[in-house]
Amino acid sequence: MSLLPFPQPVQPDTDAFTDFVVHAQLMLDPATPESVRREAEPRLLGQLPTLLALGVFDLFAIRDPALRNLVQDELASLRARAG
Repeated sequence: MSLLPFPQPVQPDTDAFTDFVVHAQLMLDPATPESVRREAEPRLLGQLPTLLALGVFDLFAIRDPALRNLVQDELASLRARAG
């Protein structure tokens, strides 16, 4: 119970990095149905601003070429809008 006079923000079940990895694995798994992939992609891309701000892509590289291109294209778009 909170003693604060206003509602507390809802905490996400996972952090941005975990959410990104889980959805990347779904997208890369050949057994994942196409409908699930279509749902996973926006969730994965939605984590990019947070991961970019944390410098994750300065530390880690995505090995899968298709996923790497998807992420690089979205990051370029984010940087262009920011700057």
